[in-house]
Amino acid sequence: MTLATRSRPTLVRQVIDQLREQVASGEWPVGSRIPTEPQLVEALGVGRNTVREAVRALVHAGVLECRQGSGTYVISADEMTGAVTRRLAGAQAAEAVEVRRAFEVEAARLAALRRTPEDMAALDGALADREAAWRAGRVEDFVEADAVLHIAIVAAAHNTMLAELYASFAKTMLRPSIAAFVGDELHSEDRGGHDRLVEAIRAGDATLAAAEAGAFLEV
Repeated sequence: MTLATRSRPTLVRQVIDQLREQVASGEWPVGSRIPTEPQLVEALGVGRNTVREAVRALVHAGVLECRQGSGTYVISADEMTGAVTRRLAGAQAAEAVEVRRAFEVEAARLAALRRTPEDMAALDGALADREAAWRAGRVEDFVEADAVLHIAIVAAAHNTMLAELYASFAKTMLRPSIAAFVGDELHSEDRGGHDRLVEAIRAGDATLAAAEAGAFLEV
């Protein structure tokens, strides 16, 4: 049975899977414009309505975005990231801090149990960059170094789902959340806590690591 002779629901699902694969493989990277509807019809050998339904499904899933007069663009590599990003876009600042705490406390606990020498090297490097930015009074560099440190802690937890969810959060909310807390100038209270957190992870003390991670995210 050829692609064009399959039943409509099955055909739409197959086209959705094919389009999703183009994104997942990197052939259509995030930010790129996908082929036009006529080009997709020709390439896939299906009707316009089938292509429209498939594209509409991926738009609803947050993978694609239709821009009037410009075309359809890839905005996320997968449905989960797209859905999380859409939800976070309307989040309140207090909610963002609560979500950070939920992610980062558990990530710190797991990192203390699972960290590798490579993880610790990444944490030490990020902590050093954070310290250097603080000493120099460079707010933007400090915010970036702080974000990189927290992302490295989540990576050290070695939980793929947690890392993917946190990446979606970090893309939309992490840096703005840190920047809002820091403000326009760096102060002494911005510096503390993170060295103790890294040392707790190094020592394998899961309870202390979780406590340190939560201490500077009280809401």
